[in-house]
Amino acid sequence: MKTIRLTAAQAMTRWLSVQMTEEGTRFIDGVWAIFGHGNVAGLGEALHGMGDALPTWRGQNEQSMSHAAIAFAKGQGRRRAQAVTTSIGPGSTNVVTAAALAHVNRLPLLIIAGDVFANRRPDPVLQQIEDFDDGTVSANDCFRPVVRYFDRITRPEHLLTALPRALRVMTDPANCGPVCLAFCQDVQAEAYDWPEEFFAPRVWRIRRPAPDAAELAEVARLIRKAKAPVIVAGGGVIYSGAETALADFASRHNIPVIETQAGKSALPQAHPMNFGAAGVDGAAAANAVAAGADLVIGIGTRLQDFTTGSRTLFGDAKLIGINVQPYDAAKHDAVSLVADAQVALAALDAELGDYRASGADPAWRTDWLAAVDAHCAAPAESNRLPTDAQVIGAVQRATGEDAIAMCAAGTMPGALKLLWQPSQGGYHMEYGYSCMGYEIAGAMGLKLARPDREVICFVGDGSYMMMNAELATAVMRKIPFTVVLTDNRGYGCINRLQAGTGGAPFNNLYVDSRIEAQPQIDFVAHAASMGAHAVKADGIAALEAEIAKARSRDVPTVIVIDTTAVPGPGDGLDGAGHWWDVAVPEIGDTDRLRTAYQDYLSNAARQRLLN
Repeated sequence: MKTIRLTAAQAMTRWLSVQMTEEGTRFIDGVWAIFGHGNVAGLGEALHGMGDALPTWRGQNEQSMSHAAIAFAKGQGRRRAQAVTTSIGPGSTNVVTAAALAHVNRLPLLIIAGDVFANRRPDPVLQQIEDFDDGTVSANDCFRPVVRYFDRITRPEHLLTALPRALRVMTDPANCGPVCLAFCQDVQAEAYDWPEEFFAPRVWRIRRPAPDAAELAEVARLIRKAKAPVIVAGGGVIYSGAETALADFASRHNIPVIETQAGKSALPQAHPMNFGAAGVDGAAAANAVAAGADLVIGIGTRLQDFTTGSRTLFGDAKLIGINVQPYDAAKHDAVSLVADAQVALAALDAELGDYRASGADPAWRTDWLAAVDAHCAAPAESNRLPTDAQVIGAVQRATGEDAIAMCAAGTMPGALKLLWQPSQGGYHMEYGYSCMGYEIAGAMGLKLARPDREVICFVGDGSYMMMNAELATAVMRKIPFTVVLTDNRGYGCINRLQAGTGGAPFNNLYVDSRIEAQPQIDFVAHAASMGAHAVKADGIAALEAEIAKARSRDVPTVIVIDTTAVPGPGDGLDGAGHWWDVAVPEIGDTDRLRTAYQDYLSNAARQRLLN
């Protein structure tokens, strides 16, 4: 057997550089790195030696550069991924939030985290977490609950099994998620005689599991029996590449489609079978279809509480779960069909023959879209602060078919799911973990994944304040995208939730917080200081004009616009939304709180109890 002598870090980077997709590109596109003593001498030297064969990019924060990598993987439909490397200690723990985000959203992320010395000679090394009762623990053990695969590399030859296992997880459609390789810093630098064949290029194919015959027959029987079924399209439709199959299936069998956050834009909004967003942040049309359904067919969705209205939206309808992951397919006592979405739709189509459901009233859809247009129209009163809906309408009017709206947390995710009318693939939302701070870095990663499309990042002032430094990275790398920064002077979304559950305004908007002076934050100056093109829009017309101008730039554009923090009469969209289970205090001192608690009890009584 021929061997080649390399350090463990050199072997890792060389191996990663030859792991290929079916399309002939590297599965690991490159490595985001912030170096510290735990990874600079070993892994840093190895990455430098790889050059363009496995490029390295410098981030500003370990969490945000991980968000960029996650957004890249989502934008690539999980067909490719990126890696991040951190030093020991705070570098590692900064990534834990991002790992949880990738875990919840079923997205691949390779985390190469510096670790303690395997030989323990300098024990405790700088930044080491010492467990008084367990000598094997390090800060990287924090990753164990939030990654799909964890391994600690304490000998060079561990990589011979750990690396293939890592890629196997990241390319598994059912088990896809983040991987952490905790790489002891002394081991990174140790040499070993590696088999040459270990570095032979390998193609990773993402499998498409076919359905079990008995499960297929039972699901087909239930659909044929149903008069008014509805399809709930989740992110699994997009990751399967089943958008066309879904459109054809829904049209042929006259079954309306409603969307989750992850599944939105699997069908373009213009498709006649698309009845819009479901659930808590859902459309009147979609929720009417769901309420009248006698069978709910979830495809590639994990049926999170926003989708199900905290288990009250679907009434007594029977549920079917079509999913590559058995855990998700069986949720809510659903009848499972464990399979790839595209394969499952083809098999069901053949089983159903000329079956056609009664369908949904198309007037629901047209009435809803007319209400959206009215709600998103420019305000008649130019001196009144615009609503989020009016901001969304302005951006929609100023962009073309290729635009992708992206966001993560706050008010905007619900508003965008409700109101944005995308073309196919024109929507990117991190709402599985609803992580504030994802937006700026995520927009950069998404643009890297989809350079052919216009990326519009919606972010509130609260999320912007939490994490914005990757703007500087995007400027340095000339990655252009447009940021629409809505300033409502605090955490407006949670302020509204606080009021809606009977609480008094407290600690969300700056005006309701214990401060000595209202902050006057100049977001334009801040973004410009990092090199972005930044401007304040003084109204909806100015916002539309600035969106158009941004397309010609090769750096990010940040457009700041003041919006209303507390919507006034008529600012809500009648018929939209659904109940969400947010526990209300059983004991309270105000009539408002007591009323909210009684409303909570009446809604909770409608919840489905079966898991």
